[in-house]
Amino acid sequence: MADPDASGLQGLCLLIVEDDWHIASDLAETLEGAGARVIGPVGSVKGALALIAAQARLDGAVLDINLADELVYPVADALAARRVPFVFATGYDAGVVPAAYATVTRHEKPVDLAALAADLARKARMG
Repeated sequence: MADPDASGLQGLCLLIVEDDWHIASDLAETLEGAGARVIGPVGSVKGALALIAAQARLDGAVLDINLADELVYPVADALAARRVPFVFATGYDAGVVPAAYATVTRHEKPVDLAALAADLARKARMG
């Protein structure tokens, strides 16, 4: 990210749900470099739900749709119930996303990390 301070992530608590270690690592490094506190990364629905339940504060999340052949939508449901904004980072096209999440931003892999960070910052700051 060219200018991490411009991202608006400073001080935010962000969850990463991604089962590809390389992608998760790059994403965590980018978000932490911009001043966010990263929760995870975690690569399963069960693990993500446990982290959500354990966190008093979550400002936003990045969700991969397919986690080792398990779809992430129960995690999206839990985040939506807490009114935590999130984005999808996925190789899946929009046709796979249920209607309930059709308006959630999809960042296609390979993800432009700077664009994802800026989008997540905007959503988290809007509440």
